[in-house]
Amino acid sequence: MPLHSITPLSASVVLGLWHVQESTAELMEQLSSAEKYAELQPMGRASTRATQWWAGRVVACKLLETFTSAGPMLHNDENGRPFFPALPQYAVSLSHSGEWLAALVATHGRVGIDIELIRPKAQKLASRFLSEAEQANAGDETTKYSLYWSAKETLYKLHSRRGLVFKEQIMLDPFWLREAGVLTGHLLLENFRSQHQIYYTCPAAGYILTYCYEDLPLPLPS
Repeated sequence: MPLHSITPLSASVVLGLWHVQESTAELMEQLSSAEKYAELQPMGRASTRATQWWAGRVVACKLLETFTSAGPMLHNDENGRPFFPALPQYAVSLSHSGEWLAALVATHGRVGIDIELIRPKAQKLASRFLSEAEQANAGDETTKYSLYWSAKETLYKLHSRRGLVFKEQIMLDPFWLREAGVLTGHLLLENFRSQHQIYYTCPAAGYILTYCYEDLPLPLPS
């Protein structure tokens, strides 16, 4: 089983990394509700994408076991955000790239995660998702462009609403590139602005991982 790691980030948030090497059939065997999930599987996907979809369900359920023995189904809402209908207070975020899948599960609050192969493509498309100041900060560092993209994807998932303009409404403060660190990001919405800490690291050669979570206090009982 190529489960790379399960890392508690706090008492309410856990991070999982999975090196996906199994076939779809092997992944299905690890889910007690495989027949029900088969009814939810998006149609028309290539075999690699289908395998990644199943791997996401497996790792999300394994992370959930950190907090509860309940085994609810994982669904996607109208914006594509994964969630457990039976545990509406829980938050889930999934991302896959190449052979790797990353996930966050939290008992409450909001989460966002993204994993990316480091590729020149991000630099070629930089004008579409980076401001002029962000492009100047990235310079000619290919990894930095991929990190910018990944961090903005993470904040997009945290916000969990469609329609954000990456180069205008999701902004990152300038930073020096390290093997791991924390970025400061901003969501600039029509009537609201918020600041967020985005963690990043290199989970494997050629990959970048970013994630963000709101470790909010539990609501008081009514």
